[in-house]
Amino acid sequence: MSKNWKNWEIPDELKTCLSECENIIFPKTREELITLSMGSADAKEVEIGFEVKGKGYIPEVDIVRAKNGIAINYKDAYMRRRDPDCMLVNNVDKSDKKTFKDALGYEFDNLRQETLDWLKSQDLIVLPFKAGGDQYGYPALLVAPAKAAFFAASLYDLQGYFNIDDLSDDFKPKAIVYLAPPFRHSHFDGKQVVVHNNCSGLHEVFAYNMYPGPSAKKGVYGILLSIGVKEGWLTVHASTVKVLTPYDNEIVFLHEGASGSGKSEMLQYAHRSSDGRLRIGKNIVTDAKSYLSLGQSCKLYPVTDDMALCHPSFQHEGGKLAVMDAEEGWFLRVDNIQHYGTDASIESLTIHPKKPLIFFNLCAKPDATCLVWEHVEDSPGKTCPNPRVIIPRKDVKWIINEAVDIDYRSFGLRTPPCTSDNPSYGIFGVLHILPPALAWLWRLVAPRGYANPSIIDNGDLASEGVGSYWPFATGSMVDHANLLLEQIVKTPKTRYILSPNQHVGAWKVGFMPQWISREYLARRGQAAFSKQKLKPARCALAGYTIKSMLFEGTVIPEKFLEVNTQQEIGNDVYDKGADILYEFFAKELKLYLDPELNPLGREIIECCLERKGIEEYEKFIPAKY
Repeated sequence: MSKNWKNWEIPDELKTCLSECENIIFPKTREELITLSMGSADAKEVEIGFEVKGKGYIPEVDIVRAKNGIAINYKDAYMRRRDPDCMLVNNVDKSDKKTFKDALGYEFDNLRQETLDWLKSQDLIVLPFKAGGDQYGYPALLVAPAKAAFFAASLYDLQGYFNIDDLSDDFKPKAIVYLAPPFRHSHFDGKQVVVHNNCSGLHEVFAYNMYPGPSAKKGVYGILLSIGVKEGWLTVHASTVKVLTPYDNEIVFLHEGASGSGKSEMLQYAHRSSDGRLRIGKNIVTDAKSYLSLGQSCKLYPVTDDMALCHPSFQHEGGKLAVMDAEEGWFLRVDNIQHYGTDASIESLTIHPKKPLIFFNLCAKPDATCLVWEHVEDSPGKTCPNPRVIIPRKDVKWIINEAVDIDYRSFGLRTPPCTSDNPSYGIFGVLHILPPALAWLWRLVAPRGYANPSIIDNGDLASEGVGSYWPFATGSMVDHANLLLEQIVKTPKTRYILSPNQHVGAWKVGFMPQWISREYLARRGQAAFSKQKLKPARCALAGYTIKSMLFEGTVIPEKFLEVNTQQEIGNDVYDKGADILYEFFAKELKLYLDPELNPLGREIIECCLERKGIEEYEKFIPAKY
């Protein structure tokens, strides 16, 4: 056992915990963590559970060693997705988040000590890691029970790793993640709870569950946001891809949005029908189908999957936003892969990985191949909407490891079907062009959207919060709003689009709109849209539509560009959907009318509240279309 931790700059309470713990494991390899996850090198199946005071033994997880990795399956279906309300804060200055005391009625300090006392009674894993990836990551530490080694392995894959033997005696983590799964049952009535605690400037994350989404993934995201706000920069919630067209044009897309809004899909090739065509959509009323023939797709060079550092050290000149990946592994959701042949690249990566992968919410049998289209069932006949696999980014083909300049900054929105019988906010065409000021508003309201697969949701139109990353942030909404506005103002050459998915009016489309838009805009290259090419959308919140879209010799039908032209909708139904949007925007934007809001931001919000036309938004920030 390494002894140099005694000189680390960590809280005295943690030093006491480690000093009194009988067995501490400092893993040096990923293989060691995988073996620990199974309990032994020969084990094929294992159940993980904990003794809970007053409740006895409670099983939490089944793990199966498959041919291509280990498959983690939670016994409680509630644990298979992130609870959007799981975050609480303690001792955090200038925070709009619910405090631990407000939520539970007592101070966190006693529970913090109780957590450390429980941890010292366990065999422990202590894992130094890099919050923010290998190149720009900040030193951090995980303290977890050895029983939950798969959690440590997940964190190892998602973040850069420090070998314990390479650490200096004066190692000083900026953040520590503590894992104590049984407290979910003993203290929180079975609910997911993650507490972000400020301890003399150290960012502590106490994770009271074993699903890595709210802690190993989004908890680390919260750490980066906290550091960034203090230093004046952001980590945006976005995937990024460089696109090379068949004509050698290069365009870079950054796609933001709430969980389930198409970030991972932006890195995927468009899914094709058996005859090779792209199915634009299927009409939910008439069952009619519409197709697009596309001979050759653009080549994709992935950059980020979910967390994009906008660090000032690599902001490029030229008026464009520059980003770099904040992760070493990607927590890919594969719910849209329903059968073999849907996505050859992901299927190949997961069926024949270079090293065993970690799967979540997927069916698996010992020594058989875990297949990403075989999703576990939450209940009989109802598959889990959040199957996942962690892919090391170094294994992703054509990956880009440096910062890139962003040409198009896209915002994704899960839209419901919209018909005369059921008016909704599903009034967006496949592609909308936004003025920068309006793009900023979309990042403030950040709709969680229709049928979100990644989190527990009641289906109502709700906000994911500022930047679509608010569930993971600990500070002030207005501070983040100001930073996002400053970022947009300082990058006038980056252009903005809105990209719906799931439905375009009465047509079920999946993620095809963003795939079509990516292929279309990439083929246009750096060419700007003339105002003669653009048409103000009927609802100003939708920015501009394109009057026509000629794609590889095929014209995209008008009904997919302007939803009010669909026979199932028309202007009256469209306007009802627009009213739903305006009411939602008004409710969310009023939260930002704070004295500390940037005066420019106040003007933009007031423009929206007064339902002014699209031309008014153009006056605030110079735009390039």
